[in-house]
Parts: sequence; structure tokens; C-alpha cells
Amino acid sequence: MTKLQYFVHASSYIDDGVKIGEGTSIWHFCHVLGGTRIGKNCSLGQNVMAGPDVSIGDGCKIQNNVSLYKGVHLEDDVFCGPSCVFTNVTTPRANVNRKDAFAKTMVRRGASIGANATIVCGRELGEYCFIAAGAVVTKDVPAYAMMAGVPARRIGWVSKSGDILGEDLICPRTGERYQIANDQLRPVS
Repeated sequence: MTKLQYFVHASSYIDDGVKIGEGTSIWHFCHVLGGTRIGKNCSLGQNVMAGPDVSIGDGCKIQNNVSLYKGVHLEDDVFCGPSCVFTNVTTPRANVNRKDAFAKTMVRRGASIGANATIVCGRELGEYCFIAAGAVVTKDVPAYAMMAGVPARRIGWVSKSGDILGEDLICPRTGERYQIANDQLRPVS
């Protein structure tokens, strides 16, 4: 008998056809639906639902009470704060079946989504962006953007390490330098 290379709490359900990477932990009362792929060294907190057919990259941290519906794709090192929300259709109605209208939501590498934030489906969150707690994202988010409010607006820029950048665009933690071109922030090579 081989030992599992990941941890699933006894109160959680993992459907057939799920792939789970080495070093991943799935905690209490989770449900991972068929066709979902979870990368290495991830953590799914209490009461996380993922799937069907969701993709979660390596090193992702998904806090308590998050549902990742079909169409959500998290690249590596994404952080989803407690009770953040991903929608799956843009115009839901209880009396209209819209399962064929689920829109793809792409969350790029290193993005952080704060507690109780809402991500409207069909959007792309750029790499290393930072979505403030309670924000409602209704449009695509540029890489390294710091977004807040309802609807979310860019209120600044953050570094790869998540630190707020000042006017000099130098990360106070790492000293890494950034530049803005065409309203997009990029590290200086």
C-alpha cells in the first residue's frame, strides 16, 4: 500500500477524477469535484469547494469558505482570502439555466485576493495584483495593480512581494525597481 503524498481531512470529499499534487493539504469540510487539478504544496482551508474542472496551480493558499466554480483557473502562488467570492455567470436568474454560459476567470501567478472580495466571472487578474478586502472586481486587473472599492479601482501599485510602491516605484522590502509604460507596471530588468 502506498502512502499518499498529500493530506485530506476525513471530513472532506474528493470526487473521482481529481488530481492532487504532493505536499497539498485539504482541511475540514471541503469538497473537490471531478476533473479538478490541484498543484503541489497548496492549502485548502475549511469549507472550500472546488470544481468541477477547476485548475489550481502550485503553492496556492485558499482560505476558509471559498468556492471555485467551473471556469476558474488559478496560476501558481495565488492567495484567496477568507470568504472571497467567484461568480460563474454575469446575469444569474434562479428560473433560467445558464450552466452553458459559465465564463472563464483567470487569476495570474502571485495574485492576492482579500477577504470577502468578489470577482465577477470572465475577468483576468494580472500577475501579483492585490485585491483589497471587500472589493468588487468588475473589469480586468493589470499586473501589480492594487485594487479597492465597489466597483474596484486601481488605487496604487504593489511589488512582487506585495509591498505598496511609492512614487519612486522601488520595493521597500527588496529594493526591486519597477517602471510604468502604457499604464502597465513591470519590473526593470
